[in-house]
Amino acid sequence: MTGETLEKYSSAITLSDMEIFVFPELMYSLLLANLMSPIIWQWRQEDCFKKLEGKGPYKKLLRLRQYIMDEFEFNLDLQTWGLTDKNVELERFKNVISPNDIEKSNALFGYHGDKYYFDADIRKHFGLDKYDGNVIPYWKTETVEAMKAFRYKPGYRTGAGECVSLSALYAAAAFIICGISLDDIYMVLTPLHSQNFIDVNGGVLTNNRRLVTKAMWFNGTEISNKAQRALRNERITIVAHNTGYIHCFYNDATIDPYIYKMFCIRLGAFLHDELTPVNMANFLRFRTEYQPHFQFCRDCHGNSRFIKAETLFHYEHGSDFRIADSTHEKLLDEVADEDFSWSQHWNRIRCDQFKRFVQKKKIDLQNRRSREDLAEFLTPFIGEPEKFVSQMADFLHINAQLPDIRKNYIASSKLEIRPDWQRQQIIDYLQKIRCSNAAADLAFYAYRDMSRCEWEPFILAAIQRNPVSIELFAGRSIDVVYSQLLGMPNESIYDAQRLAQPDEVANYGRGDGIEKAFTLANIIHKQNPNDRLELSIDGRDVILHTPQHKYSFESNKNLHKDISI
Repeated sequence: MTGETLEKYSSAITLSDMEIFVFPELMYSLLLANLMSPIIWQWRQEDCFKKLEGKGPYKKLLRLRQYIMDEFEFNLDLQTWGLTDKNVELERFKNVISPNDIEKSNALFGYHGDKYYFDADIRKHFGLDKYDGNVIPYWKTETVEAMKAFRYKPGYRTGAGECVSLSALYAAAAFIICGISLDDIYMVLTPLHSQNFIDVNGGVLTNNRRLVTKAMWFNGTEISNKAQRALRNERITIVAHNTGYIHCFYNDATIDPYIYKMFCIRLGAFLHDELTPVNMANFLRFRTEYQPHFQFCRDCHGNSRFIKAETLFHYEHGSDFRIADSTHEKLLDEVADEDFSWSQHWNRIRCDQFKRFVQKKKIDLQNRRSREDLAEFLTPFIGEPEKFVSQMADFLHINAQLPDIRKNYIASSKLEIRPDWQRQQIIDYLQKIRCSNAAADLAFYAYRDMSRCEWEPFILAAIQRNPVSIELFAGRSIDVVYSQLLGMPNESIYDAQRLAQPDEVANYGRGDGIEKAFTLANIIHKQNPNDRLELSIDGRDVILHTPQHKYSFESNKNLHKDISI
């Protein structure tokens, strides 16, 4: 392989955020690699999932959320996969995408996001301000194996992963554990985040380790507000699906155009809701500064009693019951008598009267005349009522900045993987279609199956993009490094004939003999870049030759290969 092809296939090995941005087909390749992995399939044997056999996919999805929250934590540590230089990466990709386009849309190369999202300098936000201005993190996306292996890393007690890793994990687990068709799973990437839109029960968004339903999306809590930030403030750069992908900058798209149109409609419906009593309460929960303008009314033996909105929200905060939903009366039952008043507060809006006005006038916040009517109704009680109405309209409607639907659509073969298939069926199918489907072909590189892949991409990635292993052993002689590698457990985080990269060996403190040999080769190459290295892999015997020495390792991978570096 040479040129762009080698860059793309080696990027399938390292899977950094910037590489996925440049080569968008890599996102779905990671999902497919996780589908091939035995790890998620093993989850099916967990009691918590076996108990849900026969239940619907939505019920299983909610249980999956808790499992992922228990087993993985969110990690965005700058040091996990090391640092690189912005100019080095721009040089790599200059023949694929212009530096100017990258800088306008990728957080690592100059994108500053919406002012609401990033009032602070973005480098300071990510902790990069302590480095030279061109230094950026790799932020490699982890396979499920690398995510699970975090438990071997000091300071971690469970698995971990960054947002792209978690979204790929969720998508694969939704298929394997919940039986949700790949047709209904859309991977959505913005410059600073990655999540999935799962088209079941009116839509569910994955957000790092959490799931967000439409009801949760508009509930006005701090968690939901944070979940909204990416879609509310950022451009969507990539949408990936089993029919292909669409990218904000590339004119060519491979996703089925009808499927993409339907996705835009369904996502739009998820991001919009009507003004209802529940959503009015949600807005006041979100915009606490408006609570002193409202009061709630309760009937007590034919007489009305009143409570200030901020007082009732205070009770709600420590309760299982909620304002304005079916548990409203139970919440009122928890209120102390002294917090009710027999007289209404004349400078406050009664929420029951607000509800009747909205229903009578059929207020539609997307309609200018309706907004004017509502502002007029609020004028005696709220200063700047137009601002209040505008903020409420924004709260209930997000206009996602999706890639323009007007693209040059290139026909590509849809991945026909059924939820009732077993793991081996999926692997056999993907192997069969590799020649006609780029995502399937790249998936085997993300999967790291060296019995089915060319070695050049793995070697290039190992020698050029693994700074953590170099940093870990900095200042030590090669003989000391060799001894320390031999002292690590001789076990790989990957099964069968799949290989870890040097930084995975360094981070998790273990590796097969082949993986240790590549780690040592990476360190020697950094110290002596002009030395020719020969790596001989012959079953159990692995020997790394330098001009001066020979270093022997032992492998359980049953691979055979002679490599020159």
